[in-house]
Amino acid sequence: MDKSLTPLISLTQISKRFSGHHSTIEILDKADLTVCKGESIAITGASGIGKSTLLNIIGTLDKPDSGKIFFRDRDLLALKDDQLAMFRNSKIGFVFQFHYLLQGFSAVENVMMPGLIAGRVKKRVEKEALNMLDRVGLSTRSSHRVEDLSGGEQQRVALARALVMGPEILLADEPTGNLDRKNSDSVHLLIQELNKELGMTVIVVTHNNELAQMMDTNLTLINGTVKPVESTGVSKKTS
Repeated sequence: MDKSLTPLISLTQISKRFSGHHSTIEILDKADLTVCKGESIAITGASGIGKSTLLNIIGTLDKPDSGKIFFRDRDLLALKDDQLAMFRNSKIGFVFQFHYLLQGFSAVENVMMPGLIAGRVKKRVEKEALNMLDRVGLSTRSSHRVEDLSGGEQQRVALARALVMGPEILLADEPTGNLDRKNSDSVHLLIQELNKELGMTVIVVTHNNELAQMMDTNLTLINGTVKPVESTGVSKKTS
């Protein structure tokens, strides 16, 4: 498939600034970005440059000061807060550096949460959650409380939770930032596999060059606008 023919989400002239007591910082300045269905994108660059802010705006967790965001032909900034919440829960999966799992609950209970929030039938949600835990290699750990799992296992639970609703977009902010090399490599490969297997669009903010090189496209922010990263001559790794 020619991904360029199937735009999924488009950001046009997006600006975002933060004002302090004595100054205003321009994070995004009329930035444009078009993301295609099934594409995988890495956003890299120095800390504080605005990568996470851009990701949060793409995921409608934050709103820009100006500009437009379209999901296909749907104007996301025209939606009410409850409509945006429904959109996020059904269309976007989020994974963060800190997994934000619910302590005292099992792995499968954590993965079930998005489906229960959406009002789906509990037995169906549980089946879907168990299937997703199996896909991320945790079928034998589904009943364990999350605090009894290793760091790598907890991040896999977070990934399963992000994917259980079958989102079209996975947004990951430093998804392996707290993991050791072995667990990081494992999660990197899993994200790449899921992108190809599910045809799911993946956008990752990362400082990890190996993860970035696995993605179709590498971007960064320069003077508040989105730019391609110049090629380093390193070939992309595949699973």
